[in-house]
Amino acid sequence: MTLAPSEILSSLDPEDSNSIVKAFAANTAFRAAEWEELTTEDNPYRRPVRPDDLAWLDYSKPMPAAKALKLSALLGHRMLRNVYDSGLLYLPPTAGKAPETDGAAFYSDRNRMLGALAAPVLEQHLFTLLDGERKPLGSSDPIHLRREVREYYQQRIAEPGRAFTTALATKDRKASATFVMLQLSAFLPAARTAVGRAALGEYDATHPGARTFLLDDYRSWAGLHDTYRSLLAGAALKPTAAAYWQLYLGTSLARGNHLHQLSHNREKYPEFLGALLHHKIEEAADGPRFAEVFEDGLGLRSTLFDALGAVRETDLDALVDRLLLPLVSVYGDQAVDRFHQGFADARWFSRLWDEDLAEQLAWADSIELHQEKAERINKHIEDNNIVVDLDTFVESNEETSTTHVHNEHRLVMVERGQMHFWNNTTHKLEFNEGDKVLIPVSRLHGSTVLSGECTYHQPIIPEEMYQQF
Repeated sequence: MTLAPSEILSSLDPEDSNSIVKAFAANTAFRAAEWEELTTEDNPYRRPVRPDDLAWLDYSKPMPAAKALKLSALLGHRMLRNVYDSGLLYLPPTAGKAPETDGAAFYSDRNRMLGALAAPVLEQHLFTLLDGERKPLGSSDPIHLRREVREYYQQRIAEPGRAFTTALATKDRKASATFVMLQLSAFLPAARTAVGRAALGEYDATHPGARTFLLDDYRSWAGLHDTYRSLLAGAALKPTAAAYWQLYLGTSLARGNHLHQLSHNREKYPEFLGALLHHKIEEAADGPRFAEVFEDGLGLRSTLFDALGAVRETDLDALVDRLLLPLVSVYGDQAVDRFHQGFADARWFSRLWDEDLAEQLAWADSIELHQEKAERINKHIEDNNIVVDLDTFVESNEETSTTHVHNEHRLVMVERGQMHFWNNTTHKLEFNEGDKVLIPVSRLHGSTVLSGECTYHQPIIPEEMYQQF
């Protein structure tokens, strides 16, 4: 039965914006993951959100920058991507009951209506922090903007970024390269889709050539589908949208969501163009580094990064002028400031992503070390009779914990039973009775119970104690 808009709205508390977010997340396509759904290669609509966690997360106010790698950011960006994607066409690779059922829920009127209501709540929570993080340009003269863009381009070409150097230094380079590719798949198609959305409209008289510029960019990406698909296939990955949803870092989703937000909210057109320019510079800087990581870890040499047509330094001034100067007649001097704002905000998310991915790769590559640290920390706690906060879980066979991050450092200690612990598509770790592992704050992971029942504990480790080990 289809509910009327009034019936949907009557179930929401107008004084509680969290109720809107919770109602949107209650969509059956976003329910918590089950044991057979660690990946969803055949179902582009199945996108677990961990809706139960929304009972204690607060999306009614802006998130501080200090929490940009924590749980509300991860789940917030998952939900926001689902809002944006519900307005786009996705098709499953084959027919099946699961994609049919989840697709109906994903494209339902209820989901679209609740998504429209949830989007501004989530956008305020996730993006307001940028106001306090960006450094103003300091001038409305396009000359200053061109100079900053050139300097940033030169810096990014010269500096590879910590994530890439970390990937190339890990022991298990295949696992690292696979995880890096998963992150690329989380934001590269989304970024190009945002470009396609931004192209729609009638604005050629005011901004000559901009629409064809955006359409050509999106058309080039669409023409590279087979190349992109073969790159994923080389890592034994499928091209289905959201196939590896649970393994996308929140920062990977955020990079795509930022462009989506600016293109979706049409009044932010100058900011969108600034963010798009940043994206093109990042492709010029990081394309060869992605290629190096994939060739080193997977033996793949793809032409995708050569074919993307990254911007050259000699073209930067002309590109800035082409995108920006016609907007001055519409927005005045604000056009420069707003264009720079989009550029600076995209840069902030890129840096955060680099930090997040580097930490995730280093942790995943040193699980044995973090198992040893867990033993030492637990012994320290017991020997010194230290009382720490503790969560205990008793879960049954095949019960699955949708991938998530913690807002603090935790140990996982299996008292009884067995579980699979996972943070990549390449392998799972089997934990048995007595096994322990240290999970630092903000590290993405999930688990599945293997035994009839599993009891495990999660002591919360204070920062001072964590630093001792």
